[in-house]
Parts: sequence; C-alpha cells; structure tokens
Amino acid sequence: MRTATVFFAVASAMTPAVVGTVPGPGAAASAGGTPGTRAAGAPLPLGRLLDNRGVSHDARRQYADFDGSGSSLSAGDLAAAGWTPGRTLTLAGAPLTWPRPTAEGFDNVRANGQSVLVDGAGEALVLLVAGTRGTATGTGTVHYRDGVSAPFRLGAPDWRRGPLAAKALALPHVNKPAGRVEERSRLYAVSVPLRSGHELASVTLPRDDPSGPDLHVFALGVRPTAGGWTGSWSAATGTYAPVGPWTDRTLRLVTRTTAGGPRLRLRFDNTFARAPVRIGAASVAPRATGAAARGRPVPVTFGGRGGVEVPAGAQVFSDPVELDVRPQTELLVSFHLPGTVRAAPLHREAAQTSYVSEPGDRTREAGGTAYPKTITFWPLLTGVDVSGGPGSVVVIGDSVTDGSRRTRDTHRRWTDLLSARLQRQRAVPRYGVLNQAISANRVVSDRYPGDGESRDSSGVSVLNRLDRDAFAQTSARTVLVFQGVNDLRWGATADEVVAGLWEIAARARERGLRTVVSTMAPCGGEDRCTPAVDTRRRAANAALRADPGRFDALLDLDRVLRDPEHPERLLPAYDSGDHLHPNDPGLVAMADSVDLRTLSP
Repeated sequence: MRTATVFFAVASAMTPAVVGTVPGPGAAASAGGTPGTRAAGAPLPLGRLLDNRGVSHDARRQYADFDGSGSSLSAGDLAAAGWTPGRTLTLAGAPLTWPRPTAEGFDNVRANGQSVLVDGAGEALVLLVAGTRGTATGTGTVHYRDGVSAPFRLGAPDWRRGPLAAKALALPHVNKPAGRVEERSRLYAVSVPLRSGHELASVTLPRDDPSGPDLHVFALGVRPTAGGWTGSWSAATGTYAPVGPWTDRTLRLVTRTTAGGPRLRLRFDNTFARAPVRIGAASVAPRATGAAARGRPVPVTFGGRGGVEVPAGAQVFSDPVELDVRPQTELLVSFHLPGTVRAAPLHREAAQTSYVSEPGDRTREAGGTAYPKTITFWPLLTGVDVSGGPGSVVVIGDSVTDGSRRTRDTHRRWTDLLSARLQRQRAVPRYGVLNQAISANRVVSDRYPGDGESRDSSGVSVLNRLDRDAFAQTSARTVLVFQGVNDLRWGATADEVVAGLWEIAARARERGLRTVVSTMAPCGGEDRCTPAVDTRRRAANAALRADPGRFDALLDLDRVLRDPEHPERLLPAYDSGDHLHPNDPGLVAMADSVDLRTLSP
C-alpha cells in the first residue's frame, strides 16, 4: 500500500518539513481546550469534534488559547479577510467551511486520532491546518466505502513561524491576553491525494505526540474531479502588487483558448491578499479587435448571482456559460470592480494587451470605446475552462516559457506553438495547454515572499506553488517542467536544483500525474551566466540524464537549443540577443522537439 506524503519544502534548505517516524499515541490535554476523545467509534462530522479555541474577539482576547501560551487568532482580522463563521471558501480547488464556534467556543480540532466523516470522491482531500509549538506532523488514514484504507503523512507549519510562501492566509496580528500585537499569523491548506473514482467514508486524523507540536484542523473538504471540464487557459499569480487605483472600473482581459468546447467557466483567485475583492458583474465574449467584442458579451454568474466576493486567499469558479468556443480563440473576459482596488494579485508578464474602462459597469458593452486605458498584466483572472475534452498539460517554467522578449499580442510563446501542434494531430488526445510560467521564477527559493504588497512579480518557488499552480489546475494530466537556470544564476547548487526537480516528480506521481522534465538550456554570454554557473548547469543536466527514471520522460531542450561548437551558449540562430531567451525560431524548435506521446498517460 502506497503512503502519500503531504509536505512543505523549505526552499533554502531543500529539506521537507514532514520527516521522521510516525508519532506515537498520546492523550495530553489540548492547549486552551479539551483533548480529542473521539478516536474510536463511528465517524462524526468535523463540527462535532471541535475541541480547541483558536480565535478570539479583539476585545476579549483571553477567550481563546490556541497555542498554550495564551495567544490566538484575531476574529477581527479574519472578518476583514472575508473569513466569517460558517462561510464556505474554495481553497486549492476544494470547498471548505470556516467553522462556527460551538457553545463552548471551540473552533478547531487538535488532531489526536479522531475519525472524521467525509463524503464524496475527488482528486484530493484538502485540510485547513496550522501547527502550534512548531511544525506538527503525523500519519493519518483515508478510509473508502469499498473497505480500502490508505495512510498519509500530514504536515502543518507553525502558525507564527511557518513559511509565508506556502500559506493560504496570513493575518496581520496575534491576540495575546495583554493586547493585540503586530505579528503575522498563518493558516495553511494542505492536500492529500485520493484514489480516483473511490467514494470516501472517513478520515482518521494523526495521533497527537504529547512531547511535540500540536496539529490543528479548522476545516476539510474534497477537491472534486474536473467533472467534464478541460483547462483551456491559465495564468499563475506571481505577486500582490499595487494597481490603479481602480474605483468603479471594468477590466477587459484578453485570453486565448488552447482547447475548445460548447461551454466555458471562469476562475478568479485572490491569492496572497489580506482583504476580499468584490466583482460586481462579469461577462465573456469572442474578441473582434482591440477591446471590441464579436457579438454581445454573455453575462457570467456565480451561484446564480451576477456578482461575487472573493475572500482573501480564496478562489471562485463561475457558473457554466453557454458559449461555444474553438481552440485558439481570443476571448474578452470583462469584470466590474465596484469598489476601490489599490492592490491585486496578478500575473505581470502577460505578453498581451488588456483594457480598463471609464467609470461604470461596462461588462455588457460590445464596443471598445469605453475602454481607453491599457494594461499588460492579468489581475485576478487565473483560468478559463471548457466543457468536454481530454484534460490538460500544465507547463511550469520561467521567463522563457512566460513569453519575455516576445512581441506582444502575437501568441508566440512556445506553449502556444505546442498547443497548435496538439490540435493539428490525432495520435494523442488534443489536450489543453496551461502556461503556468512566471518570469524570474525559481524551483527551490522564493523571490516574492508570499505575503504583502510587492513589485517583485517573480513568485514563490515551484515547490511552494506546485499544488496551486499544477495539481489543482483543471483536469491536469501531465506536468511539464522547464526551469532551474534562475536558481543556478542566483547561487543555487546543481544538487539543490536536481533534488527540487526530483521532488516535483515524486509529488506529481503520488497524484497520478505524468511528469516531463527538461534539461536546462545554456545562457553563456548573459551577465549572470558565468563559467561557474555553466559548470553547475552541466552538472545538473548530467544528473537528470543519468537518472531519467525519476520522471515519466526527459525533454532535452539543452541539446535542442545549444550551439554544438560552444555548448555553453545558445545557437546563434536561436538567440534573441540577450543570450538567455530564445527567439521565434528557437521557440519553434522547442515546441517541435516535444514528443507528443510523452504527454499522454
């Protein structure tokens, strides 16, 4: 029986946070509450197992003791983030309900072998957790209705010292009996892969180790299977950045499908935020030219309503929209922001012009005259799915994949060319291609710290964004990774990068996904690509080639792009001029070098 491991990697150390042996049983009292007493017997809903007080009102801070030292989460900060009691939040693709406190004030479960009733089937079980007194780890068990059980390792980083880059939500304060202090607290959404097509019955939480940190569970839910949807377009969030400010404005973003279908749906993510954002109305339409639609835009609803609030750190999916689109169709996704938005999660390197309106809800307007301003990034919108289709290939990368130095509005990223190849052939399924690259991104270390406003749009590491940007993408079938040279250019060792790529493959395999990993292309002549960097790059590539069984396939873009006479450099015919980014012929060569059979399970 395979054991699934759920962990956070501390990128600078390259060491999983969930390590060691399975904690032994314990029955110590829960800090601030009563220890779990439901370890045996019939499973119960999580709400009937709550046994710890983790949240306090700012005026009654002594009401809760989350960690045994009198500290707690701020109810005011949670409300300001849109996390109110009883509200259902979508995190990592799963609906999770923020708990309503019991009569005793309990609002979370300190894990100690409790049996939790869980219904449904899906791709992953997502748990909203935090550790106190350190990173908490343990082994739990998933039980299926057919009698099969599977163990899993679960890790919950510390609520005050855990990595910000991996958190679901950070709050600006910690409540203490003596007062509220400015110190960030954290909550984490971790996922456990599930057996495909098997109905869940219950989950046994890890046992408490009385001598170690405590693992607290606030909510859990199942990430459903794609249910007949294929990911057709996506953008990875790289930062939470100042914008506008926009007050009573409509954004009209230009996207382009890679797969087609008779219906579509949209996804918006409020990643890295501390406050909710309100979308007053939305629409979608095929693009004519500029900001003008081809036909009247089709209204988009959310749970039957015309608008929706997206809580901090959460996401929303729209209702299905009856709009038949073909692959390689430009779409205008319009959404009205009725309030004032001064900062937003965004993807900086769009390589695409989008539009901002004059004041008012302009989502229903077909013409483009109401959109006089332009932007070159994608805020809030992170996905367009189409109904039907075989699923998607998720491409993780950096600026080469993101489209840096490409002529804007030409759709000439190498993933665009790969998508066109897939649509022209019949040998393998015609997958959607989801470009989840972020310029300047790294495999093992974070550029953007993962919280707060920043103009650094390089994102958190692949290891910290993998679940959100790959595993939780709609109908992901294969993850293709072409990344690592930025790590080497900024001081990482070959062993660190290779270990990170191996970790990506192992985590993908646990989830039943194929992994195709590429060697790193040369960049000799670029300022940071020194001979020492090239030595580390060659060592990393040699390690990847020596152990290809770690992946389902190895893509050797180094051999495709390098100059045979000067293998530390790009082939001159493929060099854009900066010696780091391939030009248009180089991107064609990259797309053409992919054996499409390696993308199909």
